[in-house]
Amino acid sequence: MSHASPSEHPGYAVPGPAALRIGEAAAQSGVSAANIRFYEKEGLLAPQTRGENSYRLYSEADVHQLRFIRMCRAMDMSLGEVRALLVLDLHDRDHCAAARQALDDHLCHVRERLAELKALERDLKALRERCDGSGPHCQIIEALHERAEQGPGTVAGHAHSHVKGAA
Repeated sequence: MSHASPSEHPGYAVPGPAALRIGEAAAQSGVSAANIRFYEKEGLLAPQTRGENSYRLYSEADVHQLRFIRMCRAMDMSLGEVRALLVLDLHDRDHCAAARQALDDHLCHVRERLAELKALERDLKALRERCDGSGPHCQIIEALHERAEQGPGTVAGHAHSHVKGAA
């Protein structure tokens, strides 16, 4: 897969190659060293050259790409969505349409997630209202045990996936 690096795009003004070790690249990009390695493994960042001491070496363009990835991930974009945006050329009108479509698709996902979160909020409020602490036992804990009997992945009859391994 080809990666459109910032240095390939006129107007980015990314300085030439620098020999930054992974810790320096992590500090400058705000991406942990572990995530840098993960992004390389996932193909979001091209595999890096290695110095004589076998350390990975990163350029300023790589640091920019890591910042781009971090920004997209902060907007809750999936690795696939980030990957799709990374290969787009900012000077190609067709690529601009693809970027708009990618964001429109992501907005749909965000809106769906917001609806799920609102339903979760209603469910949590209703659960909280079941107990004021004055009864002989806790109605909240009782309700949670009843739900546990219903099976995995359900909260008030709805499947939820916001907790890893919950659905």
